[in-house]
Amino acid sequence: MIAEDQTAVVTFLSAPASRGATEPIETMETHISRIFLVGQRAFKLKRAVKLPYVDFSTAALRLEACRKEVELNSATAPGLYLGVRRITREKDGSLAFDGDGELMDSVVEMARFEQQALFDRMAVEGRLTPELMTLAAQMIARFHRAAPVVHEGRGAANIGAVLRINAAGFATSKVFQPDELAAFNLAFERELARHAASLDRREAAGKVRRCHGDLHLRNICLFDGSPRLFDCIEFNDQIATIDTLYDLAFLLMDLWHRGFPELANLVMNRYLDDTDDEDGFVLLPYLMAIRAAVRAHVTATQVEESGKTSAKLVAEARSYFDLALALIKPVPARLIAIGGFSGSGKTTVAETLAAQIGAPPGARIVESDRIRKAMHGVPAETRLPSSAYRPEISEKVYREMAHRARSILTAGGTVIVDAVFDRAGNRNLMEKIARRLGVPFTAVWLDAAPALLRDRVASRSGGPSDANLEVLSGQLARGSGETAWPRLDAARGAQQVALEILSLPQEPARTRARPAPSKEP
Repeated sequence: MIAEDQTAVVTFLSAPASRGATEPIETMETHISRIFLVGQRAFKLKRAVKLPYVDFSTAALRLEACRKEVELNSATAPGLYLGVRRITREKDGSLAFDGDGELMDSVVEMARFEQQALFDRMAVEGRLTPELMTLAAQMIARFHRAAPVVHEGRGAANIGAVLRINAAGFATSKVFQPDELAAFNLAFERELARHAASLDRREAAGKVRRCHGDLHLRNICLFDGSPRLFDCIEFNDQIATIDTLYDLAFLLMDLWHRGFPELANLVMNRYLDDTDDEDGFVLLPYLMAIRAAVRAHVTATQVEESGKTSAKLVAEARSYFDLALALIKPVPARLIAIGGFSGSGKTTVAETLAAQIGAPPGARIVESDRIRKAMHGVPAETRLPSSAYRPEISEKVYREMAHRARSILTAGGTVIVDAVFDRAGNRNLMEKIARRLGVPFTAVWLDAAPALLRDRVASRSGGPSDANLEVLSGQLARGSGETAWPRLDAARGAQQVALEILSLPQEPARTRARPAPSKEP
């Protein structure tokens, strides 16, 4: 519903002369905004609407919303948001930017970027890379750490409010049958009751913050060579005041729904590496399911608003609905341990395997190299001195790995532990955890010829591992001792090795030892 006539303002913004331009002005529209593209600039106008969740009905409200949008987005999109421009009516009746006359409207001025820079477009075109998604995960983690904490009600109540909005939205649509909606809503309420205590503990711990609120692929772009989070929800603090993992869950769900489970798993793992927020890991399938349910009801509502049945929209709504149900299906906890000398490909195999096991977004990878760096308070890519690898330090690393694995497994999550595991005591530690918790356990040792290991170690760059040829020589000299863990050929590709691991029986730890290969001369 239009609250004010913006015709004159739209005409002004559509005229190239108003910006000193000669080329035609391109326009884009959403349900609450109009965007005018000219040269290297984009001007975003708030529509004069008043809806249950947003009020842009007056010029003063729109000006305030523009200012808030620039303020909130500048932290996650540096260089993209340039400021707010007031549109005024001058004494001669003409409109101008930032004049002395009466305020007519306002726009957000932004640096223009091509649509191909949007992450949803990059996903469709196969241009999203693990490196880009790692940078995005790290940016989201930094943003969440700095986001203001809000203590207004319990964590479970915050999520319960979303479920009520979903139920009301579904009720306005005819895409889904009443009986399936009733079962759907009941299933989500039951899951809320199951997770209520955890959600409340997270709120008490400061995990409910003023977040982005609309964190999906289309609201991330590549700008100046780096990912930028933009277009956060500025118009409704309540919608954006959520658990940080619920904020992240929108991106994870979007990636999963689009067929990129490995990227969803990567983002989750890199985010948790940076935030130390593993207590909420087991909540992610449910939070992703709620995000899918929101998309299902919003898309179903669009079908009704279109005035006719759109097969494409109906199918899209159904796909989100089905995904939401799949995401809340219980998946048993499982522990997988991957050992091997440096260069055997443990981490690559773990990352290949992680998206294929456990509830979406897949398994949490507990990696010794990253834990060691975190214990020393440095980024994963920072090299540590040799003193950081003393036996007593390594013992602490394995104990921390065991602690994290036990906590996640106890809560019902699936874990992959990734370390050299060249000591029987460390291997036994993982086996004992699986036995005591009664979870399925699979362990493997990745074997490769010393020459291949040397080639791999010598050629790799970046990443959390500090292992060099000297470290590898020490590992080969010491050997691994006797182990019952099946030995897999690490010379094959990571996907082949991962498939073989999936085919191995899930069973309690075994005690029968196999002979170790002879030490290198």
